[in-house]
Amino acid sequence: MTQFVLVAGAWLGSWAWRDVEPGLRAAGHGVHPLTLSGLADRQEAVAVGQRTHVQDIVDVVEGRDLRDVVLVGHSYAGIPVGQAAERIGDRLARVVFVDSNVPADGESFVSGWPDGRAGVEAAIAANDGLWPPPAAADCADQGLTEEQLARFLGGATPHPGATLTDPAVLARPLGLLPATYLTCLLDQPEPSPEVRELLAGGRWRLVTMDTGHWPMFSRPAELARVLLDAAGADARR
Repeated sequence: MTQFVLVAGAWLGSWAWRDVEPGLRAAGHGVHPLTLSGLADRQEAVAVGQRTHVQDIVDVVEGRDLRDVVLVGHSYAGIPVGQAAERIGDRLARVVFVDSNVPADGESFVSGWPDGRAGVEAAIAANDGLWPPPAAADCADQGLTEEQLARFLGGATPHPGATLTDPAVLARPLGLLPATYLTCLLDQPEPSPEVRELLAGGRWRLVTMDTGHWPMFSRPAELARVLLDAAGADARR
């Protein structure tokens, strides 16, 4: 039985996976959505940095003694998930990066935003160290219905700013991980150069969905099928 550990991106918590979970559970797998420190139901956490988020993920895997783990990281969460993946050793079956950033040793989330870094850092500085949730206009053309958008924005909470500016720490090349990268075509029709390089290494697979950046809201059943397919990838190799 595969154990899916689901980690949503900036501003979100475990609640974001509500409509994805049934498809995974119906297939007979374990499902473990988690909320990272400082977000959603864990907003009381203080002094939250990127290493905190990495440890959050490792603690769930090791604390619950999970095996055959598929780590799923959406958007920002790809950065701590990628780091946690190498720390859980042979518990890991696969990583699925959902339209996400990927960690690079010594680089941060905002390092990959050459055109938007200053704006993100200014927003964090102006909001007591937190990155405020987006406005509805920031989510246009992402395949969300009004109801889905309202649910996303209604549950979003400010994101701990240090997690976006702290550098990632990797002990080995990310391309050595067994991984699937999901590109959401409404958000970015092509993977980033960094991801294309990782895909060229032979251990990563590329899949696409014709939806926007938040498929857990816009296409949850389809996303569940993609995750189930990814979990079976190693068995077909």
